[in-house]
Amino acid sequence: MASIVKLPDIVANKISAGEVVQRPASVVKELLENSIDSGASRITISIRDAGKQLIQIVDNGCGMASDDALLSVERFATSKITGVDDLEALTTLGFRGEALASISSVSHFELKSRRADDRLGSQVKSDGGVVEGIQPVQCEAGTTISVRNLFFNVPARRKFLKSNSTEFRHIHESVKALVLAYPEIEWRMINDDEELFHFRTSDVRERLDLFYGEGFGDSLIEVTEENDYLSIGGYLGRPGMMVRQKYDQYFYINRRIVQNRMLSQAVQQAYGDLLVERQSAFALLFLGIDSSKVDVNVHPAKLEVRFEDEKSVRNMVYPVIRRAIQLQDFSPEASAALPGSLFSAPSAHTESGAERRLGYDFRPGRSSTTGELYKNYREGAFDFPSFASGAVPSGNLPAPGIAPSAGDEPYTVHEAADMGTPGSGVPLAEDAPTVMTDRDPKIWQLHNKYIVCQIKTGLMIIDQHVAHERVLYERAVDVMNEEVPNSQQLLFPQKIDLKAWQYEVYEEIREELYRLGFSIRAFGGMSVMIEGVPPDVRDGTEATIVQDMIAEYQENASKLKLDKRDNLAKSYSCRNAIMTGQKLSLDEMRMLIDRLFATRMPYVCPHGRPVIIRLSLDELDRMFGRM
Repeated sequence: MASIVKLPDIVANKISAGEVVQRPASVVKELLENSIDSGASRITISIRDAGKQLIQIVDNGCGMASDDALLSVERFATSKITGVDDLEALTTLGFRGEALASISSVSHFELKSRRADDRLGSQVKSDGGVVEGIQPVQCEAGTTISVRNLFFNVPARRKFLKSNSTEFRHIHESVKALVLAYPEIEWRMINDDEELFHFRTSDVRERLDLFYGEGFGDSLIEVTEENDYLSIGGYLGRPGMMVRQKYDQYFYINRRIVQNRMLSQAVQQAYGDLLVERQSAFALLFLGIDSSKVDVNVHPAKLEVRFEDEKSVRNMVYPVIRRAIQLQDFSPEASAALPGSLFSAPSAHTESGAERRLGYDFRPGRSSTTGELYKNYREGAFDFPSFASGAVPSGNLPAPGIAPSAGDEPYTVHEAADMGTPGSGVPLAEDAPTVMTDRDPKIWQLHNKYIVCQIKTGLMIIDQHVAHERVLYERAVDVMNEEVPNSQQLLFPQKIDLKAWQYEVYEEIREELYRLGFSIRAFGGMSVMIEGVPPDVRDGTEATIVQDMIAEYQENASKLKLDKRDNLAKSYSCRNAIMTGQKLSLDEMRMLIDRLFATRMPYVCPHGRPVIIRLSLDELDRMFGRM
């Protein structure tokens, strides 16, 4: 007797259901994709008991004839493809022909469908995979599918479902991903007989506002880029909208929602220091690519894809996102509406408590670029008309915290057209200087901690420590990458006795320390001799700085996954920056601000903390009841 037998279809369908139907959200996703593929312009989703009791999808798509309706619940039956070649040119979301068979095998399933030209529709019922046959029925044009008592005949699967709030959150995420991808469709969602939303227009920003809070859509960064190989479009979030989960990152390939580590990492790396540890950026990105260059037939859930040339896709996506981010002004604006918080709290309205929202206090009057904010500062802090054309000061300035020498020219300005703009990373030009005179500078130091200065539209407050940290960080990165050490020799070398773990770290980063400008040599045992340091290191702090850098480097290495040079640059800037409580002269404050705006990303320190906060005149007027 043969020991190998062919499994009955009902058993095979239940096994397949384990891959296709993992939870109620999987059912919702599969059914919605079928509705979209049918050409529906109106879709209604009804949920009860987080999908355990009922999942019902009603659409006005093309509908099915009776023969097709009966065949649709058979395994590997589909209208999307006819041969293997069709897999290389997919234009539909569904194609495997497994979804309805799998769903009907683990539920009480009912399908009603009618084509627009037919007088009667067709009804198909299945009880745990046993099809009862087909009957004529009166119904609206389109298709209605009802899935009741999901996993009633697979108690182990039902037992391992999570709480209703968790399962509903997954359902809502699946629905939201498609609602944002197909704005031309009228979407309606009902949960436990309560209408959650009904979108009648195709305005994506309206949908974003409902999901994430008023003004959210308008506060996003729009991204658009297209070439012969790839098109990119969508929206990116500002730093105030960052979260620690990645629920709010949506990547679409040809309008198919996908999960792709490469795309997520490209976004994460493009934001760089704007993100605090374990934060993620909001992203809603649509990629269009020739379907023959991407494989979507990777997993039954159809969430994973493989690119023919993933490296090329990454090399196109990353710079587009990076450029869009670098052009923005990310300094948060203080609000009187919610004391103690720059950003609005999550809305009290949530879908059965399961849908988390992001809040963001959008200000339509915000500057859009680093250069504009810098010009705003120059025009507000000084009565000097040359800055109206975008002039910025030279970068050849003494370090904050160090008194300028007699030969320094603390304020020289050049036209922006001749030298690049602040934040661009382009070195500032040195030709044709124009000496600027001080005319009633409006800059103050608050509690030896913050620099407050008048800008054209209100006030700008700068944290002096993290501002200097940003300046030193970028300088350290540039010096190490150029591999041209800039060391200032000490008149009296300093000997340091290191502990065993400190010496081990020193050995690890010795070459990078040399590139940064530290001239250090071994002096026997665990001792080293400091003979030279970078010009930014303050006199008398050389030994302390080296030891603090080693400790900071070790701490970062244990918590964060950082490149060695990036870690060292962060450690150096953190330990060598102006400290809170250090009094600065007017010239030092002005020079620090000018150097800050000459950096590539002046709004956050290397660890992601904000550097600048603005308070507008409009907000002040609201505080004093003038508006």
